[in-house]
Amino acid sequence: MKTLWAATRSFPPAVRLLMANQFAINLAFYMLMPYLAAHLSGDLGLAAWAVGLVLGVRNLSQQGMFLIGGTIADRYGYKGPIMAGCLLRTAGFALLGVVDSLPVLVIASAATGFAGALFNPAVRAYLAVEAGERRVEAFATFNVYYQAGMLAGPLVGLALLAADFRLVCLVAAGIFAALTVLQGQALPARRGVGGEGRESGVWAQWRSVVANRPFLLFSLAMIGSYVLTFQVYLSLPLAAGEAFGRAGTKATSLLFVISAAVAVAGQLRLTGWAKARWSGEQALVRGLALMGLAFAPLTLVAASGKAVPGAVALAALAAAVIALSAGGAVVYPFEMDTVVCLSGNRLVATHYGLYNTVSGVGITLGNLATGALWDYAAQHRALWLVWAALALTGGACASGVFVLARTGRLTTPHPAPQPALT
Repeated sequence: MKTLWAATRSFPPAVRLLMANQFAINLAFYMLMPYLAAHLSGDLGLAAWAVGLVLGVRNLSQQGMFLIGGTIADRYGYKGPIMAGCLLRTAGFALLGVVDSLPVLVIASAATGFAGALFNPAVRAYLAVEAGERRVEAFATFNVYYQAGMLAGPLVGLALLAADFRLVCLVAAGIFAALTVLQGQALPARRGVGGEGRESGVWAQWRSVVANRPFLLFSLAMIGSYVLTFQVYLSLPLAAGEAFGRAGTKATSLLFVISAAVAVAGQLRLTGWAKARWSGEQALVRGLALMGLAFAPLTLVAASGKAVPGAVALAALAAAVIALSAGGAVVYPFEMDTVVCLSGNRLVATHYGLYNTVSGVGITLGNLATGALWDYAAQHRALWLVWAALALTGGACASGVFVLARTGRLTTPHPAPQPALT
């Protein structure tokens, strides 16, 4: 298997730049966001509801605006939204570090969220167009840089936090400012197919995507995978707290490191292994099944009904995270490639935008259901219910994709035309 450096160098310069950009984007984002809540409640003394408002607005403005961002990218080209998103996040992160007024904090938070909605669909559509037939390999390599930024960001942020939270914000803003300039100078303009006829109108563009029934069915079938992935932030930390009490925070940090390390170290190998043995549809189904099976060790431990040693609890949590991350690494590049295939290589960014919006809504509803089930299970000393439900979610997700594949709904709807240069 190629090394990361060799794999990166095998792609065109624009793809390499997008990968480096994504590492820097995640580095800057995760060096700030994990510590924002503590800054708002501790340094600024905001009430819990106000902290929740600031954080919630960021998530809502990103998840709810993905479709808008994708639409803009298809209609006006990919480079502009990528630059605009980085510039907007520069302003938003700088404001978060220097203001203490709740209305301005909400505006800054909304700006950082909308920034992500602008550049995320555009980056993925640009990568898909530029990589051509090597999309799966490109998305696998891209995900290594994505996960590496997530891994490095909190560590850099923690080091800067020793000086001042304001410094964290300003350094993060500076990274996005540098990215804006770099992309303006070095990123070629690129426009995909399908959005160039702007006279047709946005509604016609959206109707075209919504009318793509196989794409919508695939988007719905994949919701479960995002619910499972999010458990690294929800049920697994809750389980760590249940098992280790005040030391649960350290255990949770270890789980985050394991998750990112599996993706960084194993992504290219897993993708190469899966691509050599399976079709894209088979890789999706088996990766999703593995994500569901990740919760089997926790189900067995909880179903025993006995108190388990800390080492056993930690081993079960680590096994779940490793399997979940490995399954996600198998799924991700084939998932991104399938979205492009189902779009017919037309309005790719809009398809990604709607796909992310559907996933975001699914995550929200899934988190509410998981949280409610956790409360019920904790009251009845039956936490195995949570893990069993999550395992079944993975199985249902895999089954849904399997049915779509068997009925021919995951094939390209029509021949993909060549992308247009601008």
